[in-house]
Amino acid sequence: MSIKRDIELLFEIGSFRHLERGWKNLFGTDVANSSEHSFRVAWLALILSGMEKKGNHEEILKLALLHDLPEGRCGDVNYLSRQYVERDENKSVKDIFANTIYEKEILKLWRKWEGKKSIEARIVKDADNLDIDIELRELINRGEITAKVFENSRKKRQKRGEGPLLYTKSAKILLHQIRKSHSYDWHFLSPSNRFRGGDWKSKNKRDKAIF
Repeated sequence: MSIKRDIELLFEIGSFRHLERGWKNLFGTDVANSSEHSFRVAWLALILSGMEKKGNHEEILKLALLHDLPEGRCGDVNYLSRQYVERDENKSVKDIFANTIYEKEILKLWRKWEGKKSIEARIVKDADNLDIDIELRELINRGEITAKVFENSRKKRQKRGEGPLLYTKSAKILLHQIRKSHSYDWHFLSPSNRFRGGDWKSKNKRDKAIF
């Protein structure tokens, strides 16, 4: 174990923000990179854990931060490229964390993630899938027609029981609400924005309907 390896790990984690996710190649539009995706997965997992009233939050956050990190060396592959590419994520994890302060703990966590048997791993996997649905909503609200086609395809596959499958009841509830939501509501409908409650608040009913 060497502090030099821990510093190298930090630089490698920093480079993770430059990794584009595989579906950017398919949509040809701006989507979250792998680092941004993992950040929201962590918050999604915490919300799911709260809804389920289950899971160790420390382990959930560590799994969320870890779940896609091997792709920093293996690359991210989409549903098409998976038919042509073989990756060794186990070797990637081992090499990324070799001789670092968290080597043993991370390898143990990775086995849990791969097995999907613990409630923590299942919650994070649900969050991983739900983040795609949230981003599809964002793309659709920006006028991306292809994203709507992809969302409809996911709905049909899930109805047939083909996946992506969700482990928890809370994830299914959240998915239903996500697909009814608009990605701009957090600021359009905020009682604290200047149109609805601030210095531009209007008494005009038409303005209130818009904002």
